[in-house]
Amino acid sequence: MKLHYYPETDSLYIELREGVATETREIAEGLNADFNKDGVVVGLDIDGASKKLDLGTLEAIALPIASLKAA
Repeated sequence: MKLHYYPETDSLYIELREGVATETREIAEGLNADFNKDGVVVGLDIDGASKKLDLGTLEAIALPIASLKAA
């Protein structure tokens, strides 16, 4: 899973799995889900992320993390 923040558009993309999105559905105002050709969710896009989320803190609780990278 990867988090991508785009300050120019203030959007946060949560890449849940690698793959090509073939369909995007708005599931709530400002929240879009990307699906692959098999209908599996590959990512979530949150518009206006800095107004909706605390982007200064990232916390993982009880995740079986094998690798952690920060840029």
